[in-house]
Amino acid sequence: MDTADFSIETALEAALALSKVLSARRHRRKVMGHEVLVPGQLGEALHLPQIIRRLQSKQQRVREQGLEAFLCLWPTLSNPTRDKVLTTLDWYNPKDLDWDDKRSNRRPVAGTND
Repeated sequence: MDTADFSIETALEAALALSKVLSARRHRRKVMGHEVLVPGQLGEALHLPQIIRRLQSKQQRVREQGLEAFLCLWPTLSNPTRDKVLTTLDWYNPKDLDWDDKRSNRRPVAGTND
């Protein structure tokens, strides 16, 4: 998904999904000799909670700042992470779907009799 395709609403949805994807990651750490799984903290490092708060703000100017911050963040994410976010949101590109896929909504080209 290109950054030009995001609006404030879609950026908020994607930011919330990204937060879920990043927090679902687990890391092994040794604490007092025991191996422990801890949740990922990359979302906090990327200031994702702040971006989400800005996108949810009541002030238009603050929402636009949140959108700008999210648009700067999105291209820096790895392709697998972006794909996980899009899959979580169930967003897809209809042009990438097969003809038989019900989501494709493709119609035959007019004038062909197959």
